Amino acid sequence: MIHDITIEELRKIKDIVLLDVRSENEYEEATIPGALNLPLFNNEERAMIGTTYVQISPALAKEQGLAIAGPKLDGLYNQARQWSNGRPVALFCWRGGMRSKSLATVFALMGLSVYRLQGGYKAYRHLVNDYFTQEFPFKVVVLRGNTGVGKTELLKRLRADGYPAIDLENIANNRGSVFGSVGLGSAPSQKSFESALYERLREVEHFPYIIVECESKRIGRINLPSSVYEAMNAGPQILVYDSIHNRIERLIKEYTSYPNATLEIKSALGRLTKNLGHNKIAQCHSLLELGNLEEFTEEMLNYYDALYSYPNHPSDDYDYSISHEDPDKGIKELEDYLDHWSGIPGRTTLPGIRDTAK
Repeated sequence: MIHDITIEELRKIKDIVLLDVRSENEYEEATIPGALNLPLFNNEERAMIGTTYVQISPALAKEQGLAIAGPKLDGLYNQARQWSNGRPVALFCWRGGMRSKSLATVFALMGLSVYRLQGGYKAYRHLVNDYFTQEFPFKVVVLRGNTGVGKTELLKRLRADGYPAIDLENIANNRGSVFGSVGLGSAPSQKSFESALYERLREVEHFPYIIVECESKRIGRINLPSSVYEAMNAGPQILVYDSIHNRIERLIKEYTSYPNATLEIKSALGRLTKNLGHNKIAQCHSLLELGNLEEFTEEMLNYYDALYSYPNHPSDDYDYSISHEDPDKGIKELEDYLDHWSGIPGRTTLPGIRDTAK
């Protein structure tokens, strides 16, 4: 038996395997986070059937689809059975149409527990779009500070301690500067970013606030939803600062721990020629060639510090200031501030909040 369910109903089913039966290209562009790709038609087959549907007739396209899909059904069923491992499966295509319906019918006849998502991926996409076009439901605490002060480290520690920290750069797979993609590979699509952010926000929806690091409207090739960006500008702004030594050490560790990191840094450096001039770029290239990473990093910090103009000391221009020179002291001060500001003390045992009384 096939159960048609909505997105909201799908969320209530525990331990279910999501199967996206669209083509590889559709899946790679964006899918429901966590879904596995089980394409009924591959990219070429989908294009061919679509052409037949438009240029010749829908009836012939259906016959063509049946001829292509028939020999695949046994393999598709066995793959679905292997992935399900006794769990129910939920199938979806673009609009909850023929692709998911045909596979759901076969899988149900073969004994799998099958659900089919009403409206397909399109329904999920509408859900995400609606979420970000409405008023953002969280207050947003923003960590600000110059490059290398350890804002991302603080977010990681906050999340480990149960606070609603959201690492936007991690979701965007970009650190937000010309060197932002070094060692990280390709970025997600805009749709994939929004879906991942939506799911992360749903995980912390029992909190009245989230914590993020300062970002421009654009992170690499990703645009932040306007509702999120506006809430970031309206919330408390916390200044983080650290010594130049610690910042240099932190950045070298972060940016050079990847294979071919130096080559990627050199390539990215060229995009600063207009800002720094050919002579300074040549000097920085020489420092990289000589392996003088400390001096190269300090040159980059001089540029970015002047660009961002954050103080490297406490400042009354922000709601709060913390030093990250002693990481343990810094995180404690930040968590104490969040507990006091939010009215949710750290020892509270609400879901997702760490219990410091233990």
